[in-house]
Amino acid sequence: QVQLGESGGGLVQAGGSLRLSCAASGGMFSTLAMGWFRQAPGKEREFVGGITRGSINTRYGDSVKGRFTIARDNARNTVYLQMNSLKPEDTAVYYCAASPKDIATKRYEFDYWGQGTQVTVSS
Repeated sequence: QVQLGESGGGLVQAGGSLRLSCAASGGMFSTLAMGWFRQAPGKEREFVGGITRGSINTRYGDSVKGRFTIARDNARNTVYLQMNSLKPEDTAVYYCAASPKDIATKRYEFDYWGQGTQVTVSS
């Protein structure tokens, strides 16, 4: 069983940056594709970014392309989400997720989820 724990959320002004971290335990991290999703109040959970097991490929949601970067450190069992040029519409709870597939972008493709971390962007 894989456990995931997010950290790094908080309050930031528009135009600012945050880096989220997600630490994994209980499984073979290097065999899992990792992803980030977010969910704002009253909205569906939205794909933000994904990365393959060996960091060869990444995918991003259209609303964050060019502003967010996903990366992983298999030696530390950690995946990161660097968020730059933040906008008020980026306000949401951000979730880390793990998938046994090589790359995953759909919610149903992920088997393990963290508890989420709140990101609030003020205007």
